[in-house]
Amino acid sequence: MIKSRICELLGIEYPIFQGGMAWVADASLAAAVSEAGGLGILAGMNMNGEQLRAEIKKLRTLTAKPFGVNVMLMSPFAAEVADVIVEEKVPVVTTGAGNPLTFIKKWTEAGVKVIPVVASVSLAKMVAKRGATAVVAEGGESGGHIGEAHTLPLVPQVVDAVDIPVIAAGGIADGRGMAAAFMLGAEGVQMGTRFLVAKECTVHQTYKDKVLAAGDGATVVNGRRIGHPARALKNPFTRSFAAREADPTATDEELTAFGTGALRKAVKEGDWENGSFLCGQVAGLVKKEQTCKEIIEEIAAETETVLKNATLRLR
Repeated sequence: MIKSRICELLGIEYPIFQGGMAWVADASLAAAVSEAGGLGILAGMNMNGEQLRAEIKKLRTLTAKPFGVNVMLMSPFAAEVADVIVEEKVPVVTTGAGNPLTFIKKWTEAGVKVIPVVASVSLAKMVAKRGATAVVAEGGESGGHIGEAHTLPLVPQVVDAVDIPVIAAGGIADGRGMAAAFMLGAEGVQMGTRFLVAKECTVHQTYKDKVLAAGDGATVVNGRRIGHPARALKNPFTRSFAAREADPTATDEELTAFGTGALRKAVKEGDWENGSFLCGQVAGLVKKEQTCKEIIEEIAAETETVLKNATLRLR
């Protein structure tokens, strides 16, 4: 069975994290991933403290296994959420959309394992020095908000720079991707797009169908002009956003307002015209709906096979 240091640190069976996708990673999905032996992660997104507390309690009715909460640091409720995580004794926190240094000390002193998502070596070194348990090195192939570096060059550079475990993310959806991550020095993987089509994922069926039908060129990045680049499936919304982004008369405030609420429209309503269907470049490898247990066990088995057979291809 595929195991690594991160399994022992977190008390999980497989070194597979589910990404904390806003509007997607709810109690149902996170609990199913944890029950299957991975690390399910609940999306904090823009919840206030009491909203997050309610979702944590719901998750705990579905699983007694370790889970995480993803804190979006640009949320206006980040400080409030940080306190709830301590009060609720959340086992693991992942962070994104900002620098988590303000909260790391509070969390680690409370026994919370902190695993920031990083898009650069400099941030990885910074959080490792302040006490992070591990880092998720996420390349620009991933869905949602992205950095500039890509997974293949980013992961080994982060591995070389820190002594804590590195989890690879971005462009991973099967055992080949997971095996490649291990070869780069990672000790686990985080996946979002593959879990979008999990049977326990509560997104609108249209969202799942569009991911399943996607090919290698199905995604595009919008939002670089306003400092928040995000990868999503190409659709009427992304084309309209691109046109506005290229228009010098459109203000950044207008662009931000245009995108507000688009992810919810995709997730909850399946609105192909006006929704933002966040999705990674690896969507072309995602071809079937499965339970979280089936996804995790299949990827783990594939990874073992790939690693065992790798030398057979060499001459």
